[in-house]
Amino acid sequence: MSDLITDDELARARHDPAFRQQLLAQNLGRLLEALKKMRRDSDQNPDTARQMREGVDLAVKLAERLQSVALSPHAA
Repeated sequence: MSDLITDDELARARHDPAFRQQLLAQNLGRLLEALKKMRRDSDQNPDTARQMREGVDLAVKLAERLQSVALSPHAA
């Protein structure tokens, strides 16, 4: 997950609902892939478990925002 969102992308997402939805979807996919990799590759210790819980919470929030954008392009 080395490709961070740029300030220009954030500014565009504020004004372009279609781009915002695309950005949310891409980052949700990246987050889910990272969680799968963590589950597959890492040692299961308290820090890993905490990070995975935080990642899952973030994934749920992204999914909720993605749904709200799909239902109302002016939301999020």
